[in-house]
Amino acid sequence: MATSKQQRKAANSPRGINRWELFTCARRGHVTYAPDDAALAERLSGTTGLGEVWRCLRCGEFVIGPPHGRGPADHAPLILRGSALRQAIIVRALAVERWVRALLIALAAWAVWQFRGARGSIQAAVERDLPLLRASGIRVDQMTAVHELEKALATKPSTLMLVFVALLVYALLELIEGVGLWLLSRWGEYFAVVATSIFLPLEVYDLLVKGVTFTRGGAFVINVAAVIYLLVSKRLFGLRGGREAYDEERRGEQLLDVERCALA
Repeated sequence: MATSKQQRKAANSPRGINRWELFTCARRGHVTYAPDDAALAERLSGTTGLGEVWRCLRCGEFVIGPPHGRGPADHAPLILRGSALRQAIIVRALAVERWVRALLIALAAWAVWQFRGARGSIQAAVERDLPLLRASGIRVDQMTAVHELEKALATKPSTLMLVFVALLVYALLELIEGVGLWLLSRWGEYFAVVATSIFLPLEVYDLLVKGVTFTRGGAFVINVAAVIYLLVSKRLFGLRGGREAYDEERRGEQLLDVERCALA
């Protein structure tokens, strides 16, 4: 019932106002298809002085030239359009954000590994130069950077190794999230929601203990928004009808289904 309402609404809406569809077709090209149903094919095609034209299954505009494919309407390619296309753009933007985060975490892991290897020489330099700085009158003991360096040097090598491994695993999780989201796969969406939700309590603890900064606050807001968006828009874990309702919504946005509804 809901799908029929969506199809009637799409059938009655004017063409040429879907900017995301037009933008995507400009980048990737139009997609045309000639169904075996004569009445349906007539609604999707036309003849001009330049030859036959067919409506693009994504943007709905008429394209000069023969169709890219022919066959039963049910065998037509499933095209991202409407809300599904907008969701895909947002989800892939999240994927890029996850890859950037994975790169930064991997760099942090590399820095820990390098520090672990050079720890002895850094310790020697601090023991040699720190007294000279104090004698010169510089208040090094009040510098936050010096305190953090001394704490890092006091850390056990085994603890540094654990930190390195933890950062490496975290970067790998972010990388897998990005891959799954970019592929627009169902498993990737579930993986992103579960993996992100696991770390939310740690982020809350970090905000409460270490304080709110632009970086921490921004990362927390992005993660919460990503989880809520994926849960609601993708109907994960049975929300809003689950997978069946999501697939029905997608089918209801397909141009061939819209034109079938208009014929009916």
